[in-house]
Amino acid sequence: MGPLAGVKVIEIAGIGPGPFCAMMLSDMGADVIRVDRKGARGGTKYDILSRGRKSIAVDLKKPEGVETVLKLIEQADALIEGFRPGVMERLGLGPDVALQRNPKLIFGRMTGWGQDGPMAHAAGHDLNYIALTGMLHSMGRADQPPTPPLNLVGDFGGGGMMLAFGVVCAVLEAQKSGKGQVVDAAMTDGASVLGAMMYGFNASGMWSNERYSNLLDGGAHFYDCYECADGRYVSIGSIEPQFYALLLEKTGINDPEFEHQMDKTKWASLKEKIATVIKTKTRDEWSQIMEGTDVCFAPVLNVPEAVAHPHNVARKTYVEVEGVPQPAPAPRFSRTEATIQRPPAQAGEHTEEALKEWGLTDDDLAALRTAEAI
Repeated sequence: MGPLAGVKVIEIAGIGPGPFCAMMLSDMGADVIRVDRKGARGGTKYDILSRGRKSIAVDLKKPEGVETVLKLIEQADALIEGFRPGVMERLGLGPDVALQRNPKLIFGRMTGWGQDGPMAHAAGHDLNYIALTGMLHSMGRADQPPTPPLNLVGDFGGGGMMLAFGVVCAVLEAQKSGKGQVVDAAMTDGASVLGAMMYGFNASGMWSNERYSNLLDGGAHFYDCYECADGRYVSIGSIEPQFYALLLEKTGINDPEFEHQMDKTKWASLKEKIATVIKTKTRDEWSQIMEGTDVCFAPVLNVPEAVAHPHNVARKTYVEVEGVPQPAPAPRFSRTEATIQRPPAQAGEHTEEALKEWGLTDDDLAALRTAEAI
């Protein structure tokens, strides 16, 4: 039983950060019921973001379908949704209506731009949201366009995980106050929070707006990825003086120019020199020399390699569900262990089963079938 056991959450099905948030809550033990659109397809064992919860398929264009969700809301601790601002209101499921039915409900809203502001109703994706925060500008090489960091910074870190954090905070507060509220999680806000340290560096004059020229953006010769003799890569992050000294020792570098670690005027030339050294051995040879030491080193692994790496195997960082390798729930708890409750559900797979568990009667279900709302 995870730390959120007993917490009941309604997920209005969406894409990206919404399902990620619901996965996080479910992994922690929450009872999450996903409301899919009637007739929706999809839901396979490879849809890892959908793991852990049951799915009901409801026609929200029918009043009976809307009323069904409102009945669920009466029992829920939280609801999460990821539509553009105003969509839930047009469906008759906006926060005003929902909080009338359940004054303690936490209404979690996930958008890119937020619920208000001049761009609130515009379409967008992760890349656009992090572009507006200044964070994307800092990623990539100096002579190339900014590099998209997958959709980790906006969708998942600044979006879904921030919403999960906000929902849990609000649920805890509601237990004291008896009052619900709306959680407005915008990816622009969340990605900005993730960049808090960089904003501090920038304000203090420690951060240049020239990409690939800073301590943590690959500009430093001791904090970057390097190609090896076999075309694979290693990562080096030897920032502290003692770690940097060990890097020089392990690589056999004795060039006195490397004594000027923090002299930015030398970074470019030192980067060329260390790149030449790293390219003399394969990735695995460097791993034998430096992995597990205080160099601050790791081989750059692809996904299958990461799953098979001895450290990840020892910690059970990855698990298999129906033969699909995937990240185990995180973080870990010493007493209330987090677990994957079930494989990903197909849309509507548990409609009648889940509705009964949430209190609907056989007569209720018969009426919904007659109305073609489920």
